[in-house]
Amino acid sequence: MTDAERRVPPRFDPFSDEYFGDPYDLYRSMRDEAPVSFNDTYGFWALFRYDDVRAAHLNWQTFTSTHGVDLATLSTEPELVRLYGLMIMMDPPEHERARALVGRVFTPRAIQALEPMVAEVIEDTLALVDGAESFDAVAEFSGPFPVEIICRMLGVPAGERQQIRHWLDLTLERRPGELGPTPEGMEASIASWSYFLELTRHKRKYPGDDMISRLTQAEVERADGQTTKLDDGEIAGFISLLGGAGAETVTKLVANAVVLFHQNPDQYAKVVADPGLIPGAVEEVLRILPPSQYQGRFSAQDSVVGGVAIPAGHPVLLVTGSATRDERFFDRPDEFDIERTPSQALGFGFGIHTCLGAALARMESRLAIEALTRRWSSLSVDEAGCRRVQMSNVAGYAKVPVHPTV
Repeated sequence: MTDAERRVPPRFDPFSDEYFGDPYDLYRSMRDEAPVSFNDTYGFWALFRYDDVRAAHLNWQTFTSTHGVDLATLSTEPELVRLYGLMIMMDPPEHERARALVGRVFTPRAIQALEPMVAEVIEDTLALVDGAESFDAVAEFSGPFPVEIICRMLGVPAGERQQIRHWLDLTLERRPGELGPTPEGMEASIASWSYFLELTRHKRKYPGDDMISRLTQAEVERADGQTTKLDDGEIAGFISLLGGAGAETVTKLVANAVVLFHQNPDQYAKVVADPGLIPGAVEEVLRILPPSQYQGRFSAQDSVVGGVAIPAGHPVLLVTGSATRDERFFDRPDEFDIERTPSQALGFGFGIHTCLGAALARMESRLAIEALTRRWSSLSVDEAGCRRVQMSNVAGYAKVPVHPTV
């Protein structure tokens, strides 16, 4: 038997220390040796190459979202998943109606109008660390400001906004080898849902100039053709999704950017010298360290991907973190190059489930990097003090000690 014949195929475990730490060498092995693979421990299939992941995003009829979005929800019956009432757990036509409703708040004009408020929140957050020799780029910057922004939009009272982020962090936290949330995460999920439900009821009685109030007054066409208003539970589902996505993605993206700029000081020098390069830098951070490492789907029918048969009835993970480093699609995929030629992005999803708040997230990230470059000529990170999150399908840092230079 040759060495090649003895070699054990690589194995992807989204609850392993390797995944929570640095999975990129593993991703390379998966793309080369097992680009369409089955995990018999948890019973899921996973796709690792760019072309396969992109095609699966477009084929919602085969790879449905109606069974959930991560392995904990993908392992349940779709009837239970529907109780969540979340848009990301719907397919057309329900998804189209829900997205059209919430999309009224995320028009290009509406997002552009938010820029002064977003810039103000970012400046106010960074002002708290002005003059400091060091600070935590997560706890003192990228963590607080995104949830402040989305909660202002929703109409969450000022003193209660940061609690939303802490609940969300607990809900997403995972322990090695465990599919679902920790007991603390379950408690946080219930507390968050209950909070949003009560806030919705309050806004229905006492509406204001905010997203939740507008949702209480909006009408939606049902599957039976009837037009009704959203009930309180449906709105709580919408705002739980928006609050979570609006906080977590930008928090991880901006902290990832700080680490990447530390590791690539020549790239930071470029954005300091030319802020016009910052939008490209945001896209490159999304590519090389995407906050969302995979998107969960369910195989609704038999299919063949990359010559491999995937039977109906299984969770399927579309591994974005691998796809955006695929050598078959990207030149120099492991190199952080903010002037890279733009490509079809997967960092905010693709197809019908492309992130509704992607434009807002890009704006927040751009303004955050601009604010950093105006203050400091370099960012030195204590990598030994960095700590990564251990979350289901979200990747990034929980702590990034940074020592800036004026």
